[in-house]
Amino acid sequence: MSAAGIIIVGAGQAGFQVAASLRDAGFTDPITLIGDEPNLPYQRPPLSKAYLAGKLDAAGLFLRAAGYYADHRIEHRGPISAVAIDRAARSVRLEDGSALPYDHLIIATGSRNRALKVEGADLAGVHQLRSLADADVLQSGLSAARSVVIVGAGFIGLEFAAVCAARGLDVTVIEAADRPMARAVSTRTSAFFLAAHEKAGVRFVLGAGLAAIHGTDGRVSSLRLADGSELAADLVLVGIGVVPNQELAAEAGLDTADGIVVDEVLATSDTAISALGDCARFPTRFAEGLSGGNRVRIESVQNAIDQGRCLAARLAGRAASYDAVPWFWSDQGPHKLQIAGLAAPSDLTVVRDAGSGFSAFRYREGRLCAVESVDRAADHMAARRILTLGLTLSPDQAADAGFDLKALAKGG
Repeated sequence: MSAAGIIIVGAGQAGFQVAASLRDAGFTDPITLIGDEPNLPYQRPPLSKAYLAGKLDAAGLFLRAAGYYADHRIEHRGPISAVAIDRAARSVRLEDGSALPYDHLIIATGSRNRALKVEGADLAGVHQLRSLADADVLQSGLSAARSVVIVGAGFIGLEFAAVCAARGLDVTVIEAADRPMARAVSTRTSAFFLAAHEKAGVRFVLGAGLAAIHGTDGRVSSLRLADGSELAADLVLVGIGVVPNQELAAEAGLDTADGIVVDEVLATSDTAISALGDCARFPTRFAEGLSGGNRVRIESVQNAIDQGRCLAARLAGRAASYDAVPWFWSDQGPHKLQIAGLAAPSDLTVVRDAGSGFSAFRYREGRLCAVESVDRAADHMAARRILTLGLTLSPDQAADAGFDLKALAKGG
């Protein structure tokens, strides 16, 4: 490559990881990391858990100290946004009007929270949680809150509910589906976490639509549901999913479809541009049989890190297809949920109870496709290895607590 080097748009986990992995691989050309936040790259998952619970301070969030970037010749520019890509000139235009040339461009723009489109969504006291700045504002609001309503029973909403319940706050979760985490986990896992949160004092209103948010003097005071009932609230967190930040790519003429479309080595429809992380839709054997074919877009730390390493290896001359097993986790109060693989709500579920905790084995077309483990870290680690190797076990074996998962994970 020439002196222009590599430009990375997006300074989250994926953008940071590809920059760091390039240097680890011996890549010596310039690397510029462009971020639209004032902070150095940091971890997002703790924001809804340890950070809001006061168990981790801001310094503990950062992926590396400031000196790392200078020592590894990674130029970090922020806060500034990239606003256009000139593919013919191979340059990126920034919001200040400057243009940066590139030999290779990496788009790691991530995703953003889905907007809540109801009356009153812009009232003071109505929050979303995506960034460190969001968490700081939310933390400030929590200090004076008494009654909290969470819109959406996904991972973020339930993690936040656990934090609020531990503070002794009045907490209600409203969810349009008939169970928590309905798109992500089996009915058994949903039922377990519903009961656990209710035991901690969290109330749930399931199968509920939100009609409006009402306020007094510009600040939230209540929410009106579709059935006409009202819920009092002086703080609201909205967690109804995310959408990919694909506009920069789409406006440059790259292929997009609920994410920036990439191939098995994370290349876009322009060979001089790659994409990874939350914003990228990629092919994987672990998605076979799902409604979107074999292409998925995954929002997880694992995916960001593994794709960063894979892309860095390609750009350093050691190309290989991306083939990492997807895995996820969520800490909700005292319980840890860990998921390996990808499942759909219609997939068969077989449960293995093992004293404390359990694992739900998911099957699609007779083959193991995912495992959800609740307080069963050993099961989770074995499942990741089993899925990586393309092995399987029968539903009867899955249900048998005596069947040796560890031995199977070793290829036996």
